[in-house]
Amino acid sequence: MNDVIIRIATLGSGFVAEFYMQGLDNVNHQQVVLNYSRSAEAAARLGARWGIPEQTTDMAAAIERDDIDLYLIALPNHLHEETAVRLAEAGKAMVCTKPLARHADEAKRMLDAVTRAGVFNGYAETEVFAPAVVKAREQIEAGAIGDVLWVRSREAHGGPHAEHFWNPELSGGGALNDMGCHCIEAARYFFGKDTKVNRVMAWGGTLSHRDRTSAEDNAICIMEFDNGCVAHAELSWSARGGLDLRNEVHGSEGCIFTDVTRSTPLTTFSLHGTGYLVEKAETETGWTYPLPEEAFTYGYQAEMRHFVDCMRFGQTPRETFHDGWVVNLLMDAAYQSMREARWVEVEY
Repeated sequence: MNDVIIRIATLGSGFVAEFYMQGLDNVNHQQVVLNYSRSAEAAARLGARWGIPEQTTDMAAAIERDDIDLYLIALPNHLHEETAVRLAEAGKAMVCTKPLARHADEAKRMLDAVTRAGVFNGYAETEVFAPAVVKAREQIEAGAIGDVLWVRSREAHGGPHAEHFWNPELSGGGALNDMGCHCIEAARYFFGKDTKVNRVMAWGGTLSHRDRTSAEDNAICIMEFDNGCVAHAELSWSARGGLDLRNEVHGSEGCIFTDVTRSTPLTTFSLHGTGYLVEKAETETGWTYPLPEEAFTYGYQAEMRHFVDCMRFGQTPRETFHDGWVVNLLMDAAYQSMREARWVEVEY
């Protein structure tokens, strides 16, 4: 029995770091010993809420420590490349949140850095660790729906929670960049990663947030795989009614549907308000659909357990920086398609 404790530092103390802490809460053989933030107040809040013993606003000092086994990059997109390269040059193991980078060139430099250094790297794409999605893949592998022919995914809500998402210079894009990364990796997961995307067609428009962003707040992305089958993703920052996460997998002999935010096992009616319900909820009164064990349902717990176990046993994660780079490549092709209104061949 491997009783090694993986000592963890979170780089970032905001929204994503909070979900990482929720995911780690029930994972054995790990301890979060440090959280970094650019804001001392944010670091203190996360540290107090989760009992993290040390906080810092000094990134260099955090990286220089020799008592930390794994760093979780939970920072805004424009800080991913610099942080990952610094960690790699220091020989540190890391996991990075989605999307890996703002565009494929940044992602490739991150991939090259960890490859040169030979360090552990994981891509924290929650969608392919979500229990419903993992079960769907297991059914596919068991032959339940025959050959996968078509995948449809939808991720939508009323808009981002943090200001930097609205600035495409900082984020890398709009709704496609923010949520399309989930849907793209889900499609790769359902079809199997040996099946590559050959070309991409996409549309994007700013329909309801023209006063906040120059990026697309709605998008559609169609991907044609090398076996002739397709996946398409629908992304929206202007969908009312709270977070909407759905997948459809259609096969030659059946189909699978996942819906973790609208088909919840709990329904509540309240005149006075329920308190926190679910990420991106727009109301707490009337009929609501609270999501029990949110971090578990989204896949945060499963991915954190996976990365911790891979560290303990010297294994390669099933989602690495290579996967993040491929997702960025496909999103870059989608953005080119938006600009040029045509199919774009994917160059790997």
